[in-house]
Amino acid sequence: MNKGKLILFPVPIGAEEIGYSLPTHNMELLSQCHTFIVEEVRTARRFLKKAGYPYAIDDTVFLELNEHTSHEAIGGYLEAIDRGENIGLLSEAGLPCVADPGAMITKVAQRRGIEVVPLVGPSSLMLALMASGLNGQRFAFNGYLPVDRSARAAAIRRLEERVQHVHETQIFIEAPYRNNQMLEALSATLHPQTLVCVACDLTLPTQYIRTLPSAKWQTERSKIDLHKRNTVFLIGD
Repeated sequence: MNKGKLILFPVPIGAEEIGYSLPTHNMELLSQCHTFIVEEVRTARRFLKKAGYPYAIDDTVFLELNEHTSHEAIGGYLEAIDRGENIGLLSEAGLPCVADPGAMITKVAQRRGIEVVPLVGPSSLMLALMASGLNGQRFAFNGYLPVDRSARAAAIRRLEERVQHVHETQIFIEAPYRNNQMLEALSATLHPQTLVCVACDLTLPTQYIRTLPSAKWQTERSKIDLHKRNTVFLIGD
């Protein structure tokens, strides 16, 4: 019997119209899966309905994978693949396994020799980098910076050193309700000529992407409100 595959399904990051950010081929492959590993069952069910999933949602198996999932539970998540069935992995937003707990199950699949199939879809990190005008040849994603004011400033200075010494674009995110404070910290901490890109609401009608020297954000930041808007920050030269 042939083994099944672990298929990594991207989901929209903002756009209401699925066709705006996901290929039709992705939607067709959904019909090959009756089991899905998901970060949150409610949003996964909503996505499948919107994507035209052809089977009864209530008969579909959902296995939760998030920061609360035990390693013991994860070990049994891929059993259907040994029976020749495909399993779909859905992220909460964007690409599975990129800044996403799905990496844990993909690691298990690779260790067991299971074929992993990544599909094309939106990534807020890559979309922001593409539009920023910053170095796309060398870059790093740093996740979240410290919340403490002094520790955050120290982290910002360390990232700026990477920009200055190896010309590596630094990408990071913040909890949406702290976005305004992050932009304030960047404009107050960085060298005046260090470039800062703010990219928020990507793929939405309210999308905003702007790259300016740090000094100019001192005044520009008063013109926008990033509070509770999904935002990616980048610094570079």
